Amino acid sequence: MKLKVSLFFFLSVLILKAQPAATSSAKLMNGLEVKEKMSNTSLVKNIPFKNIGPTVMSGRVVDIEVNPDDPTEFYVGYASGGLWHTANNGTSFTPLLDETATQNVGDIAVHWRSGTIWVGTGENNSSRSSYAGIGMLKSTDKGTSWQPMGLTDSHHIGRIVINPENVNEVVVGVTGHLYSPNSERGVYKTTDGGKTWKQTLFVNEDTGIIDLAVSPNDFNIQYAAAWEKDRKAWNFEGNGSGSGIYKSTDAGNSWKLISGPNSGFPAGEGVGRIGLAVYDNDIVYVVHDNQYRRAKSDKDKDEEEGLTKEDFKSMSVETFLNLKDIQLDEFLKDNNFQEKYKAQNVKEMVRSGAVKPKDLAAYLEDANSLLFDTPVIGAEVFRSNDAGKTWKKQNENYIDDLFYSYGYYFAQIRVDRNDPEKIYLAGVPLIASDDGGKTFKAIDGDNVHSDHHALWVNPAKPGHLINGNDGGVNISYDDGAHWIKNNSPEVGQFYAINVDHEKPYNVYGGLQDNGVWTGPHNAQENSRWHSSGHYPWKSIMGGDGMQVQIDNRNSNIVYTGFQFGNYFRIDIANDKRTSIQPKHELGEKPYRFNWQTPILLSSHNQDILYFGGNKLHRSLNQGDDWEAISEDLTQGGKEGNVAYGTLATISESPFKFGLLYTGSDDGLIHVSDDGGGSWKKISDNLPQQLWVSRVAASKHKKERVYASLNGYRWDDFSPYVYKSEDMGKTWTNIAANLPASPVNVILEDPANEDLLFVGTDNGLYVSMNQGESWELFQNGIPNVAVHDLVIQPEAKDLVVGTHGRSIYRADIAHLQELTPEKLSMDLLVFEIPPLKHSTRWGNARSSWSEPSTPGIDVAFYSKNKGKYEAKIMTLDGIEVSGFDLEADKGYNVLSYDVAFSKAGKSAFLKKNKMALKTADDGKTYLPKGSYELILKGNGSEEKMPINIE
Repeated sequence: MKLKVSLFFFLSVLILKAQPAATSSAKLMNGLEVKEKMSNTSLVKNIPFKNIGPTVMSGRVVDIEVNPDDPTEFYVGYASGGLWHTANNGTSFTPLLDETATQNVGDIAVHWRSGTIWVGTGENNSSRSSYAGIGMLKSTDKGTSWQPMGLTDSHHIGRIVINPENVNEVVVGVTGHLYSPNSERGVYKTTDGGKTWKQTLFVNEDTGIIDLAVSPNDFNIQYAAAWEKDRKAWNFEGNGSGSGIYKSTDAGNSWKLISGPNSGFPAGEGVGRIGLAVYDNDIVYVVHDNQYRRAKSDKDKDEEEGLTKEDFKSMSVETFLNLKDIQLDEFLKDNNFQEKYKAQNVKEMVRSGAVKPKDLAAYLEDANSLLFDTPVIGAEVFRSNDAGKTWKKQNENYIDDLFYSYGYYFAQIRVDRNDPEKIYLAGVPLIASDDGGKTFKAIDGDNVHSDHHALWVNPAKPGHLINGNDGGVNISYDDGAHWIKNNSPEVGQFYAINVDHEKPYNVYGGLQDNGVWTGPHNAQENSRWHSSGHYPWKSIMGGDGMQVQIDNRNSNIVYTGFQFGNYFRIDIANDKRTSIQPKHELGEKPYRFNWQTPILLSSHNQDILYFGGNKLHRSLNQGDDWEAISEDLTQGGKEGNVAYGTLATISESPFKFGLLYTGSDDGLIHVSDDGGGSWKKISDNLPQQLWVSRVAASKHKKERVYASLNGYRWDDFSPYVYKSEDMGKTWTNIAANLPASPVNVILEDPANEDLLFVGTDNGLYVSMNQGESWELFQNGIPNVAVHDLVIQPEAKDLVVGTHGRSIYRADIAHLQELTPEKLSMDLLVFEIPPLKHSTRWGNARSSWSEPSTPGIDVAFYSKNKGKYEAKIMTLDGIEVSGFDLEADKGYNVLSYDVAFSKAGKSAFLKKNKMALKTADDGKTYLPKGSYELILKGNGSEEKMPINIE
């Protein structure tokens, strides 16, 4: 017995050692300090990024706070897109968190009289892409400036309430870590404006507070929704015995459980996420995601028609062979079996013993189908009329099609302040009840996105609603009969992006719950499309948009799809869509496909497509037919309700067809140099159990390969980036000075082998020496998750796909020129493109329009910080303009307006007998001709021609 116990203990220790540890809040805070210093010293901080949208599809909203005295003013918190403010009823918005250390929002609260705003960072919806925060942020000047206010290890904030009579008294529901246990969760309270916090409710290390609600008549009366959950990469248990309802009668200083076994409210392991709404001191509503299983009724049995998957699990061979062909064919067709599986040949397979009847059920059962098949009770509404002493279930029938299997993602309930019988539930649809939750009707319109997370009900004007969902903000004035869409912020949550080779080139991207979109890279984000009817970005696929590959011979042929490997070949020109997902054989275990399934068109032949499941699949004919060219390249998966043990990234060397790399979500990297004929694991010497977020074969050297690993799903935020010069036999850690943040992507520049880019959950970095050191590279990009990077080689643009602030691009032509030799120069001035002259310079088209203004950006790299003198000279030695400037160490930009200085104009006219007309803006612009820039400073001098054509 002792031996068994000791062995068990030893194995447990080994397993724990293999598991990555959650990153401490101290390390995270230190990483933010390091990043702040990098922003000041970065050699590339002056290279700007431009946001190119799109906006109309928006991103996930988590909370809305509305000015009760003026409902045209409100704040919107986006899950990973920051906090935005409008004072014109959503016509336009201003971002308020761009200068803070995160864009990840869990909840917001506003004390309107004082202009105090609280933001609890870290999204409260426990999704695959719910990113952790850095604790509490506070502004006392309506969002102009922010101060961190502690709770740094909270990761995710559920709800914040402020005492309307005392701005310094704040109660916070902390949800806690998403992927690991922690003690900084529960209810916290401050009475000194956040200087100090007291934990007033703690259930256990796996149970946090997802919601708080306060009586509108008495701040002392508060309710808290505790939620026990356990999310892993392979499984999510969104319920537990720690879940329940607590009440405080002393403003959150102490709490009592009021949802015990005798209360009328469910208790035990099946209790899931809970949402709260308080009408007054007595009436309280609760929406609950009940994870207890449904009892199967005789009515359910009577309503079942035809064969079901469950029938085959215990069916004998004899019974199977006696099934009617028409009945079996209907089952095979309805369940999307491959066309070759008809009743007659499937019966022959069973008759010969090649497969068994239960294999038909197994054919359909992957982790995702098991999640959807779970017959749980789901959404239910409870009401208490005695201040939470007892609860009564309101809905007599199941509230189907509200939560589906994703109750953990919703649980928002609201009650109309004018009518205790009028309640609203937010789920996949938005539904309302006029009879206290007994019956419901849908109130979301055609222009309202599904998946609802925030709702404000105007207490002064019944029927006035402001709704936040996965597709942004909507406003209704007639209780949901009609809706206005208010999506001008750039808050798209991109998973993956790509570009084509058209002129101008187009950008493609897959978004969280908003499908796949494409648009020209130079599209202007403005409201002109309302009159033209043509928004520049177009949707080409629904669902959760995923990876995109574009045929470089014909950009109308696009390969993309939605979650769990549901991919298609789209012929955009002919509006044709063909499913291309590889199918397993009857008798095989179903293939496992990642939420973000990787696909790759071979650079050697654009008819050849690679598709990653748990095996690597290859098609030689654009996805019409498939062959598995590997065995399982993962650790084999784990039991759970989320697909796991899947490939997450694929790369093929441009130097050799069939030199392939794969990376899995469970930490394995493999290489094949014979087109999949044989494979070798090359990740044994790397950290284990981490998600391989990217493996990338070098574009410059056949033997070189890069890899990034991601510990986000362990709450491990360490940066893992590696390089190998021998096809993975040995690896070098090149994370160098990267601050703590999970790495999503590494990209090698196609023109400069020393130039690397890395995108993390908190920003973008560049290395100019193959990873020996990194520079922060996000001038114009807030601290947001960067999910994907791609370089358009002809335009020399870096395109950045963020998960929260849509897409950015930057011209990196000058970066590509910075070879080690040029970086050693004291001063390097980059070539100045010619400028086309215009008589409109400085002149307005009409009396009410602004004058058009020209400009030249003179870019230069200075080895050291220092003072420089710039002169613009004619070729015969006349100085037409000049400047003194303080240059940063690194990349600098001098913006020149192409105008004469006063002295320059006088000197020019002395030698040139010509008329120079002063423009409407008071400036005199240079005429057509050739000029020269002379830049002098720090002991160096460089010259560069300027041509005005």
